[in-house]
Amino acid sequence: MIRLPRLDDQLPDRFPDPRQALAEPNGLLAFGGDLSPQRLLAAYAQGIFPWFNEGEPALWWSPDPRCAFLTDELRPNRSLRRALKGKDWHVSVDRAFRQVMRACAAPRAGQVGTWISPAMIEAYGTLHDMGHAHSVEVWEQERLVGGVYGVSIGRLFCGESMFSARSGGSKLALCALAALLREWECPLIDAQVSNPHLLGLGAVEIPREVFLQQVSMLVAAPFDVRCWKNVAPMSAQCILENDHPFASAQP
Repeated sequence: MIRLPRLDDQLPDRFPDPRQALAEPNGLLAFGGDLSPQRLLAAYAQGIFPWFNEGEPALWWSPDPRCAFLTDELRPNRSLRRALKGKDWHVSVDRAFRQVMRACAAPRAGQVGTWISPAMIEAYGTLHDMGHAHSVEVWEQERLVGGVYGVSIGRLFCGESMFSARSGGSKLALCALAALLREWECPLIDAQVSNPHLLGLGAVEIPREVFLQQVSMLVAAPFDVRCWKNVAPMSAQCILENDHPFASAQP
């Protein structure tokens, strides 16, 4: 029988030590609580995230190892450049946050249901309105063809999900996000749970203890959240062809 700590409804910033998470299932730490902004921000600041299906109690995780993208290493590869060559796509930031979330929640081939429930969309939409959750969108004219979203605290960015409506859409969104964070000296994108797809995109596995140390430093690092509002739309080709496409986007 699995015995898990239950979170205190009256103490939204209180979590068990993530080092105490179960080995099987990997990273399961606690249950209960809600998706209030205070609880979510406290969780991410401690290297913890929620992951559960609609209708289930909230489950909180901190797996070992942790999956992450290093922003200095995540760049468009040759195959992506070839696939998107000549496409008149453009990239924006925080133009359609909830639309990206709904697209990520849409049914996918081989997938039954989604953990991105209406309650999740409402909760993270509130974080977005507060300046703590952000999206990168890929457009073909006015059609949304790819995107990624996540939570930002200090210089830590925690990726939540991404989608493609056209081949290459999510990869371009992820590369654009990495380029932007690189300019702002944010060294990693938390990708949470390792899987072959993420590793194939260039993610790495980091021992949980090392990851938690990095989280502590990055969360405490000064960062002006208003900079997210100053990112101008950019052509896909600019992102594909330049190592520092957002060089003028100052934090």
